[in-house]
Amino acid sequence: MDQSNAPQPSRGAGLLLIAAIFALALNLRPAMAAVGPLLDLIEAATGMDSTTASLLTTLPVAMIGVGALSIRPLRRRLGERKGILLGAVLIGLACLARAVFDGTAGLIASAAVVGVGVALIQALAPVVIKRAFPTRFGTVMGVYTTGIMGGAAVAAATAAGLAGAVGWAGALALWAVPAFLAAVVWIIAARDPAAEEPNRAVVAEGTHEVPFWKQPRAWALVPILGLGTSAYTLVLAWLPPYYVDMGQARATAGFLLSGMTGAEVAAGVLVSLFIARFPDRRGPMLAAVALALIGLAGLVLTPVSLAVPVMLLLGLGIGAVFPLTLILAMDQIDDPVRSGDLLAFVQGGGYIIASLSPLAAGLLRDRLSDLSQAWMLMGLGLVAMAAMTLAFKPGGAKLR
Repeated sequence: MDQSNAPQPSRGAGLLLIAAIFALALNLRPAMAAVGPLLDLIEAATGMDSTTASLLTTLPVAMIGVGALSIRPLRRRLGERKGILLGAVLIGLACLARAVFDGTAGLIASAAVVGVGVALIQALAPVVIKRAFPTRFGTVMGVYTTGIMGGAAVAAATAAGLAGAVGWAGALALWAVPAFLAAVVWIIAARDPAAEEPNRAVVAEGTHEVPFWKQPRAWALVPILGLGTSAYTLVLAWLPPYYVDMGQARATAGFLLSGMTGAEVAAGVLVSLFIARFPDRRGPMLAAVALALIGLAGLVLTPVSLAVPVMLLLGLGIGAVFPLTLILAMDQIDDPVRSGDLLAFVQGGGYIIASLSPLAAGLLRDRLSDLSQAWMLMGLGLVAMAAMTLAFKPGGAKLR
């Protein structure tokens, strides 16, 4: 498919579509980010241990991976408009259910549904972005990933205060409101032809395409995205409990996570503004990994005395790594639908890898009552990720 022949939105419709994408992105992390600052309350109310509680992050992340691997048949059946809408509605319903089903089983089930909803949006939204904004793809992807991290920042900052006002279950359930609002905005914005996929029967033909699982270069992208996302999911789940374990107030722990995700938002903005100047993505990626490694070292060595600069460095590093891994994957194929299939494949394996880091940290916390080892292991993972990124020089062989 020649993306130059795809319909492009008018200026007003384009801005509305970007606003809808940003609104959707804001809802992709709060259901997970709001859990960490409230984890001690949730554990006390439900009797969960750390390993079980880690499932509230591990399970949705794993479902994102499984959902991404299944996205191609779902796109053929639903289309991108309906698929993204369904994702937003599922997130809203899952959050709302937490006001009623606040036991262990209910929370875990809602986490799984959240993962399915997030998987639908994360697999389909980048396809819409690449087709609707082919010349501004990197910039709009930066806006999208900034929205993801911005939603996490707001959720972390407000969790303790909302729990004090409406209880921890109510604080988790309130995130149904922006999810349903995003669904409404998407319904309006998606009326533009640029928001819809080409004829699904044509897309389904594709008999000449080589499956990604037969292409080593596609497999090489999986651990890059997986390890980069592991750092994000690890701090999202366990940064607040780490500080609460050290005697810090629940609100303070939430604000630290919020500050870190605020730095991630800043990093996402910087990526969106400047990534077009770096056709070789490896330089920015190595710089981002270096910042994240310094932040992880600070978490182990000076977590309280230098908490603010540690959060700043960690957030800038992880916040840049996340969009850069997505952009690196989407760089490998020019066709927007085919590149969306690639991103689904890479996210599928990558998020399954990333889901293991919160679980491993929960196991360590149950057995050692300390998360320092988790931060050190994550540092080693980022070093490995940086080394693998070096193989993706610009102008190299692309995927088919």
